[in-house]
This record gives sequence, structure tokens and C-alpha cells, in this order.
Amino acid sequence: MAEQFLDTDALVAAVDDAEFDRTPAVVANAHITGLSVARALDAHGVPVIAIDQVGDGLAYPSDAVEFAGEVRYPLDDPQGFAEDLAAIADAAGEVVAFGCMDEWVHGFADAGVENVRLPWENHVSVLDKSRLYKRAEELGVPYPETYFPSETDPDAAAAELGFPLVVKPARKREGEEAIGSNVVEVATTEELHDVLDAAAAAGVEVMLQEKVDIATGKDRSLASYVPTEGEPLAVVGNAAVRFPLEFGTSCLVETVDAPEIEARALSVIEDAGYHGISEAEFVYDADREEYVLLDINTRPWKWISLPVSVGANLPYAAYADEVGEEFDPGTIDDGRWVYLRDYLTLLSTAEAFWDVLDTEDWMALVSGAFETDGDLTTGVYRPSDPAPTAQLLDTEFTDREYYCSC
Repeated sequence: MAEQFLDTDALVAAVDDAEFDRTPAVVANAHITGLSVARALDAHGVPVIAIDQVGDGLAYPSDAVEFAGEVRYPLDDPQGFAEDLAAIADAAGEVVAFGCMDEWVHGFADAGVENVRLPWENHVSVLDKSRLYKRAEELGVPYPETYFPSETDPDAAAAELGFPLVVKPARKREGEEAIGSNVVEVATTEELHDVLDAAAAAGVEVMLQEKVDIATGKDRSLASYVPTEGEPLAVVGNAAVRFPLEFGTSCLVETVDAPEIEARALSVIEDAGYHGISEAEFVYDADREEYVLLDINTRPWKWISLPVSVGANLPYAAYADEVGEEFDPGTIDDGRWVYLRDYLTLLSTAEAFWDVLDTEDWMALVSGAFETDGDLTTGVYRPSDPAPTAQLLDTEFTDREYYCSC
């Protein structure tokens, strides 16, 4: 357990003083997803160094994290981040990197630090939505009707799509900084041009896309690790409950059997030459009566502890390949994942939402029995590793707000 969140110099000194019997993993950022990645790696004895621009995330106090500390933020200071990363890697000898948000993935890759090993390749070919949708078009994988202002006049595109429509950045986090969100719904021509002007001023590429008539509770996402050689390790999940209900982030996910989704997602990933961890997101378009591809995240994501809990430990599979260790995942089971903070908020505030967990589930959660029995796992809460939950409670009731909305 990291006793405290260190400044950069203190972090480098602590790592330099440590003795590692295995190559450490550097995980960024140190929040919900980073916590799940750290726990997945720690389950196999991998030492974890968690880094972030602030110490308000939930990962650093976890027993799964050996050291934690501050680095410069790659979106604000890419050169400074590269220098901090190099210092940490030099202190450790070498590290394996795991980026848990797009800017950290790009930051690790762009830093080009020789002794920072990246367990992925060709991420830009699918993380950039403009490339992703063009590839989906070529492969016959359905996706929302999309226009690029560089190719089609925006007013003509809006006339084809009709209002309301959505504007999305080609690169998610850069777009969030420029236009306030990675999905902006606009209802008028004036609103559309306000968003386009803001994107142009920031030099951010965007696209115009139809607002899909999404069937709530029928999402499908392929969680996978695609190695450079061998078969993919994959699980399909359904975000059965989101917070907020229709367009929010996942708060209850369950595994499902969906071979057609797996085949479509892997066709895009393999055609792009991408190797690594990814989440391919599909939603059911009620108008088309078929699944359409929304996005592929070439990194771990919020509910990655679900595939880990059912036997598909994607972070360790990636780590093992990178350092030449053996990993046999064995049988993949069924399971469910819940992020209790958002789920409990829904129960207390959304009149239209009914609890989908039963009494046995709640007994397992309260007692902690879910950690060893049953098919349920969690995003943060684990009685065997209580400090992240304590950190969540500490920050929840103060005015401290983490920079990532997840």
C-alpha cells in the first residue's frame, strides 16, 4: 500500500530505493479504472506504481499499489510528462505502462521513453474516430450515419441528419477540453456552428453524427486483449444499467453471449493491426433494428474488473506477453459488475428505476462474501481492500472534485 501520494521527486526517490523482483507496472491515472488495473496486476504479484496529476483519485491508497505520486499532465505539458516518466522508469530500471484514459495512452506513446514498455501497438488507428468509422465502412460493420466537416459542408450534413444531431471529437479527451464533452447534442444550426467554431479555435477535428435511437439496456461491448500472436482473450458485456439511465456511464454490467458482436469488433481491431487491451462499444439502434459500433477504447475502462473476475484478466495477459511470462486464463465464466456509488444514487433519485439486485446480492455485498463466492464483483468497494472506499467517502462529501467525470 502506498502510504501517501508523493510529489514527483519523492516518488522517483522512493522507486529508486526499492528493490523489485519483477518489472513494475506504471498505471495512469490513479482513479477507478487504474484501481481495477492495479488489483488485476497485484493478483499476480506485479508491483504497481500509480501516477496522476492530482492525489484525489481512488487508486493510490489501495493495497494493490506499492508507490503513488504526481507527474505532469500529458495534455497540458507533454514534454514535462515525458521527463517525469523517464525519471520513474530509470529509477525502476524499466516499467510496463498502462494508460487508463486516452490522454495517458497518447502520453505514454508520444513520450518515446526507451525503458517504458507499451503492451499495445497501433492505437491511433482505432482510437481516432475518423479512422475508425472509415474502417468500419470498408468492413461492412454498421455505425451511426456520420459526416466530416473536412469532407462535407456542415449545413448540408445537418440537412441530411436532421436535428437534433450530435457532434463528436475525433480524439475524445482533446475534444472534451475544447467543446466541453465527448458527445455534444445540438438542436439548431446556431448551436451547431457554436460548437464547430469552438472546435476550430482549439484545432480539434470533429464529426457530425445522427442521434441514434438507442434501446436502453441492450448495449453490447467486447472487452478484449488481442496479442501479437495467438488467440484473443475476450468477453462481451451488457451495460444493463447506466447512470444517468439513458446516456450515462455503466454502473451495472453483465456478461452475455454475443458471438456476432465479438466477430464484428475483432474484424475492425485486427484489420487496424491493433494489439492490446480494448473495449469495443455497440448500441442497439431501435430504428435500424441492429447493433451499431460507437467507439473502440484502446485502453482499460471503468468495468474492466468484470472480465478479470470471470477469468479473463486482460491487464495481466498484456503484462505477461510484454515481459515474456506465461499466462493461461482457463475457463471464462459468467458474471456481473456494479459501481455502488452510482447504483445507489439511482436507487435513491430515479423514480423510474427499480432495483435489479436481489436480497442475496445485497447480503453478499454487505458481508463481503461476494469477493470469494458468487458471480458479482464491484468497481471500488471491497472489504479486503477498504482504503479506496474510504477515499471515495472522504472526497464525496467535500468540495474536492476529481478531473475525470468517471
